[in-house]
Amino acid sequence: MAGQHDKAPARPVAQFWTGLRFLSAALLLIWLVLPLLPLAIWSFAKGWFFPDLLPARWGLHAWDYILSDTAGLFDSLGQSLVIALVVVLVSVLVGLPAGRALGFYQFRGKQLVELIILAPLIVPGIAVVMGLHTLFIGLGLTNNMAGVMLVHLIPTLPYMILVMAGVFANYDIAFEQQARALGASRIQVWLFVMLPSILPGLIAGSLFAFLVSWSQYILTLMIGGGRVITLPLLLFNFATAGRHDITGALALIYILPGVVILLAMAGYLSGRGPELSRAGRP
Repeated sequence: MAGQHDKAPARPVAQFWTGLRFLSAALLLIWLVLPLLPLAIWSFAKGWFFPDLLPARWGLHAWDYILSDTAGLFDSLGQSLVIALVVVLVSVLVGLPAGRALGFYQFRGKQLVELIILAPLIVPGIAVVMGLHTLFIGLGLTNNMAGVMLVHLIPTLPYMILVMAGVFANYDIAFEQQARALGASRIQVWLFVMLPSILPGLIAGSLFAFLVSWSQYILTLMIGGGRVITLPLLLFNFATAGRHDITGALALIYILPGVVILLAMAGYLSGRGPELSRAGRP
């Protein structure tokens, strides 16, 4: 009887925390979605003036225009995707070994190295790009996609390196040593031991790199010289021209890849992936 009385309060407490989690998720969803509602309304409006709560007329003229060849949506969308994907690939190739070195080893000057890696995130982007602009002109890296990709690595590499350094700081290298002792080659160890254990962190770093590159405006404008038109530049052009309807439609397309990627990877990044960490050692 005493045991039943002890367990009785557990159900209300569990229901309370379940309700609290649901309320928190609902508030977070509202917080994220609420700013997008005006954009969605503008994209279907034929004029929306104060103090009207909703547009007097609705239409699809904004969507008809941005989906036409004259808007330049598909060219800018293609350039944005190519630039972001190449930046992610290079960030992985550089960030993986760099993060492994920072996560595994203690050496003199490590804090200085970490500070240097963080410097591009601390210094304003406009200051960085102004300093690099002359150098890029001399190297022939302005007004083309190669230069834009290279300059996008400045803000994306710190995220990738620091995320991977945190992942490798909790990674148990003994699993690799056991695999090598059992006859696995170095490539097999990387593919079947290390990669599965760091994959959630690698995906998280890649997402950061993609979203940071996808959203760059100042760096793209300065190095691209107005010839490399990515989606943020196209969006800003219509926004400054006062075309709120087209801006709303473009903004919804602009945020779509990030939302899709985050929703697709949310379950995996929540901790369901395999992990070989120090926490798992007996």
